[in-house]
Amino acid sequence: MATTAVDMRGSLDTNHRRVILASSLGTVFEWYDFYLYGSLAALIGKHFFSGLNETSQFIFALLAFAAGFAVRPFGAIVFGRLGDMIGRKYTFLITIVIMGLSTFFVGVLPGYATIGVAAPTILIALRLLQGLALGGEYGGAATYVAEHAPQGKRGLYTSFIQITATFGLFLSLLVILGTRLGMGTEGFEAWGWRIPFLISSLLLIVSVYIRMQLSESPVFQQMKAEGKHSKAPLTEAFGQWKNLKLVILALLGATAGQAVVWYTGQFYALYFLTQSLKIDGTTANLLIAAALAIGTPFFVLFGWLSDRVGRKPIVLAGCLLAALTYFPIFKGLTHYGNPAIEQAAATSPVKVVADPQACSFQFDPVGKSKFTSSCDVAKSALAKKGIPYTNVTAERGAIAEVKIGDTNISSFEGGSLEGKAFADQSKAFGSQLGAALKTAGYPEKANPEQTNNVMLIVLLAILVIYVTMVYGPIAAWLVEMFPTRIRYTSMSLPYHIGNGWFGGFVPTIGFMLVAWKGDIYYGLWYPIIVAIATFFIGLLFLRETKDVDIRH
Repeated sequence: MATTAVDMRGSLDTNHRRVILASSLGTVFEWYDFYLYGSLAALIGKHFFSGLNETSQFIFALLAFAAGFAVRPFGAIVFGRLGDMIGRKYTFLITIVIMGLSTFFVGVLPGYATIGVAAPTILIALRLLQGLALGGEYGGAATYVAEHAPQGKRGLYTSFIQITATFGLFLSLLVILGTRLGMGTEGFEAWGWRIPFLISSLLLIVSVYIRMQLSESPVFQQMKAEGKHSKAPLTEAFGQWKNLKLVILALLGATAGQAVVWYTGQFYALYFLTQSLKIDGTTANLLIAAALAIGTPFFVLFGWLSDRVGRKPIVLAGCLLAALTYFPIFKGLTHYGNPAIEQAAATSPVKVVADPQACSFQFDPVGKSKFTSSCDVAKSALAKKGIPYTNVTAERGAIAEVKIGDTNISSFEGGSLEGKAFADQSKAFGSQLGAALKTAGYPEKANPEQTNNVMLIVLLAILVIYVTMVYGPIAAWLVEMFPTRIRYTSMSLPYHIGNGWFGGFVPTIGFMLVAWKGDIYYGLWYPIIVAIATFFIGLLFLRETKDVDIRH
């Protein structure tokens, strides 16, 4: 047995570069497909949800994006079961084909103006297919690489899989920027945004070719040859409390915090720059791309370090650091990204003085709700302009007012007004509000001459380094938690519930909280609370696994 282990280890050392490259490249292409939607959410909202008001367009586009994350656990169950029964290679070959085709069809799907409500319906269906495919992809790639890796190097080897998510985002940003710059903003927003989706067909062909060259995992082959593979992986993984308890702990004590740190550091940061700070999309994408370029090598560094000091301390430290520093970092983004907002908020703070009973939670996914109270009119106008404000309680039944420093602007009750009359009154109120905000120094867009890009990149790079701390070692940690016969199924579910539900909804929940409270930093409470919970649960209930033998 000892000789076999040595022989197998030597073989792995010879072939591991090809295994890692093949698995990583395929996963890069899958993440490229998935991230395109996230990066183009605002444009997609305009083309596929144009029947809704402007605020609902963006939030509903984010919800459609999150829908792909919502079904990822189901993909983990379906493809995880296949991976434990028929093998790792063929399962994640299937997932990449589904992913690539669904992304291509987004590029040719007509918009709302052409086919009406069918457009967002089909779009969401394609997003669901993407989510299902990705639910089976990550567990297969991580398990495959880990089962090829020699003892003591699993953290290092699987860290290259972790890089793929950032590379996929980086590649998507580069393609988007190249297309936008080549066509101009007007042409890109009209139809050029479809080109990055169509390019995915070329990436799909390359990905399938690369994965066809792979052989099955030696650990899985040996297990199957010995007749020890699971005949009912779902029952073994989730029907027995001993393993189910570990799945739950892996979710709450590892992947939930890892996920919110990841999506806050990449997606939420991008949306914060464009939606809250009004930095133009091209500049924001370049800033994120620069931060990713700086931070990406740290995936490998922390993966390598986890082979020496352990997975647990690095992941949990990343969660804690993020939770403790998110508020100052995002306030720093405001200070260096759009200092005019910061200055105006300090010298002429905006307050909405209104009866709380008259204020709605303004989320309208189907475009049928009417927000016509004086409070809703005021808050809707401020949200549309991206202006931070605080809430002040007024007497019951009072007409809402917007206070900008020493200036008071009365809103109006629109419940009794007809459509045109309400629109005219809203326009007049918006013009009056806009003039007062301009006088108070609130900018409509960030002034590039006042933006400190160097400091923005530094702060964004810190966010990315937090991502590398929690994400670099996570694959090795999850693989090592579960036995070989049900590894694909067991590790995939907590990973994708964590990343699909806890992480995928960070932008949506964050901006809904901002719209509710008026505080541009209020959305950070969601990832902070989750990250702190993961820190304590992981610290108390999860074990270190770096020295585990995963062949059993």
